[in-house]
Amino acid sequence: MRESHPIETAVGMEYYVSDEDGVGGTLRETNEDFRVREIERFDADPLDADPGSYPYLILRATLHGWDTNDFARSLSSVLGISRERVSWAGTKDKRAVTTQLFSLRKVEPDDLPEMRAAELEPVGRAGRELLFGDLVGNEFEITVSNPDHPENADEIAAQLRAFAGGDGALAVPNFFGQQRFGSLRPVTHEVGLHVVREEWEEAVMAYVGNPFETEPEDTREARERVENLAPDWDAVLDALPGRLGFERSMAHRLVENGGTDPEDFRDALESLPTNLQRLLVNAAQSYVFNRILSKRLQRGLPFDEPVAGDVVCFAEEVDGFTVPDMDRQQTVSEKRVRTIERHCRRGRAFVTAPLVGTETELAEGEQGDIEREILDDLDLEPHDFNLPGEFHSTGTRRAILLGSDFSLSHDPLSFEFSLPSGSYATVFLREFLKANPLDMG
Repeated sequence: MRESHPIETAVGMEYYVSDEDGVGGTLRETNEDFRVREIERFDADPLDADPGSYPYLILRATLHGWDTNDFARSLSSVLGISRERVSWAGTKDKRAVTTQLFSLRKVEPDDLPEMRAAELEPVGRAGRELLFGDLVGNEFEITVSNPDHPENADEIAAQLRAFAGGDGALAVPNFFGQQRFGSLRPVTHEVGLHVVREEWEEAVMAYVGNPFETEPEDTREARERVENLAPDWDAVLDALPGRLGFERSMAHRLVENGGTDPEDFRDALESLPTNLQRLLVNAAQSYVFNRILSKRLQRGLPFDEPVAGDVVCFAEEVDGFTVPDMDRQQTVSEKRVRTIERHCRRGRAFVTAPLVGTETELAEGEQGDIEREILDDLDLEPHDFNLPGEFHSTGTRRAILLGSDFSLSHDPLSFEFSLPSGSYATVFLREFLKANPLDMG
């Protein structure tokens, strides 16, 4: 079994499924090389619907090199409205061409401005705003620039098809991608693990200090100074550049409350936005999940079908996607293995692994041994996630196999595929490139 790049190993993705050498090359040489189109579960009414009953204008935007949050801020500014009146179903990367829906409260089609590197098309009206749950999946068209060995792509695809069970689709382990942990500075899970263990001071230092060679030189040097200056929080605050706003907020809070008690450090972490507080714990859960999948790969257990003791969830159809329904779970007994195998082959069930939280029930059998081994190694238990405020998590489970119909072209080397929301295109493409994650954007 082929070992992963060290940067991937650090976030729990320890192996590749395919043994063939990678094609090499890079992603996102231009924005046009990485195209993403959202698939939403959202029906808009006609544009001439009554604005009183349907106050939200639904806009389809194709954005060239825009971060979703930056576009929303810029659009609200140009329209002269509050940022809270702009909403969307999924956040997209900046280095891409992305097509997605936005909802604008109390905005008319004629109000839409001309914007740099953006094509805006009003498509209808709605009685509510777009929400995260409206995103079903994404369609991708991705070109690899300057591949070294493009001829290897077909053999890699064949190996991924075999991993899927040989039914025509390709599949890989459903890892959380590098972006989940920070591409240039993958520390989010480290901070989250300290939070879950209630090591509040260590969590702050992992976020504020903890320099990485891959981050910009000025911020790396600032973090090095922080590690030498702490616990002089006034000096730490002076050492942090203005663009490290979250780090400065934590240091400022420690200046205010003294920074001598564990609760002072927890309070400093709680100065972060609530979504970022949740992300810290989510990243810890994601890291544990990746480690569990890597251990299952190492042991040679199947991903496309269950073994005794596995927890499976059954499937539901959502706008053409077969997705796991985590409300319908079952532990697979020895007697039921063959029956559940048939369900998995037909796409009616998925083998799962835990995103550990207070309500997590671990698997049995060999998969249960793996889950407990990883938790023991990290000194974690499900009840550790019984934490204050936004750090609390009940947990859930997640399918361990990520499959898709897949189209591969050679001139230029490019891929077309669709994935359900919450999955990562780069987790598929890492198998083909086998490159430094920083070259995959």
